[in-house]
Amino acid sequence: MMSPEDYMLPCLNKKLFGLECMGCGMQRSIALLLNGDFVAAFQMYPAIYSLIALVGVIFLNYFKNFKHGYKIIIILALINALLILGNFIYKTFIN
Repeated sequence: MMSPEDYMLPCLNKKLFGLECMGCGMQRSIALLLNGDFVAAFQMYPAIYSLIALVGVIFLNYFKNFKHGYKIIIILALINALLILGNFIYKTFIN
């Protein structure tokens, strides 16, 4: 029987250059999240929960304009950028 990991896209950056990209681990993190392994999902890709929050706020703000919706979106986007960049630096240079 095939697992969901058999259908995942390979990271072209990692295949071509040998370096992980800033999105490496996101597919596996989503698969872990769907399997209910929340801690492992965070360990695989730390920005997974803040990305879910960002997409949720964008989706809700699209249908019901919140008073400070854009400020919340910008703050969540900055948090995501810092988490993704920090994770990339950690995986590439520290780990």
